[in-house]
Amino acid sequence: MKPVKTEPSGRGARPAKGAGRKGGAPVSVVTGAAGFLGSHLVDLLLARGHRVIGIDNFVTGSVDNIAHLSGRSDFRFIQQDVTEFLYLEGRVDCVWHFASPASPVDYRELPIQTLKVGSLGTHKALGLARHKGARFLLASTSEVYGDPLVHPQPESYWGNVNPIGPRGCYDEAKRFAEALTMAYHHEHGIETRIVRIFNTYGPRMRLNDGRVVPEFVSQALRHRPLTVFGDGSQTRSFCYCSDLVEGIHRLMERGDALPVNLGNPREMTILEFAREIVRVTGSRSRIVHRPLPKDDPRQRQPDITRARALLRWEPRVTLTDGLRRTIEHLRGKVRP
Repeated sequence: MKPVKTEPSGRGARPAKGAGRKGGAPVSVVTGAAGFLGSHLVDLLLARGHRVIGIDNFVTGSVDNIAHLSGRSDFRFIQQDVTEFLYLEGRVDCVWHFASPASPVDYRELPIQTLKVGSLGTHKALGLARHKGARFLLASTSEVYGDPLVHPQPESYWGNVNPIGPRGCYDEAKRFAEALTMAYHHEHGIETRIVRIFNTYGPRMRLNDGRVVPEFVSQALRHRPLTVFGDGSQTRSFCYCSDLVEGIHRLMERGDALPVNLGNPREMTILEFAREIVRVTGSRSRIVHRPLPKDDPRQRQPDITRARALLRWEPRVTLTDGLRRTIEHLRGKVRP
């Protein structure tokens, strides 16, 4: 796909207040559109009749994730760093801010870029939403809870985050982004949404991004040992990508300004999850243990009471079905 260059700055343009909700196909801007979740969101929006403008600089995203959209009249792609000034002609109804490294491998290698996209990138995306009179949604994360002392984690929990630890650049970038989003909501009156995303998996995950699903799947498909950190008693909750983006779409449409957890409340230990991967893949892999990384959360389970009440949402795809779809996608990418 040939990327479209951005237009020059147009500071004199007037905002199109409320234009998108007065008729015609809604226009959505998705930052991080070539990423794992961003690209699935783009697909959903196009299927729901939106015209979509995707923005990505391919630091962690991939053109392969949006190549199937090439030539569509309702999709336009702009290759740009979202920490730079964002100017677009015409109306914009919704801004979905998904740009950010999102795996431990990425944000440990790119700590400054991670902090910049959470701060400057969020500032630019909010500025675009304010200029256009658009609704804004921030893709935040369960990592704002850190290594939680409350379980499961409700939105009212403030978290237990180490700001100078190895995960601090990502955790604090998202916490700042939430604070900035709320500041824009209160000071400028723009409609904002904040989604706190718990572990999500599915097709288009990168094999080498260090997250547990592609890591375990790639090891299992090669019949190599599955690496479990610590004794494997730490817990996670896994939500399939189609469920997640459906919840995000509902949040933009019918939510409010306060954060909402989205994730699967079914909690399991990492050791249990490793055994499930071996079972579903039919692998001959054994499980080995390595030292637990610093600040690795011991428990992660969303309280989705608010999402159920506000959005009438909860996950539908079972872990077995979701893993089979994900494994089928990753199988073609794994080399023996």
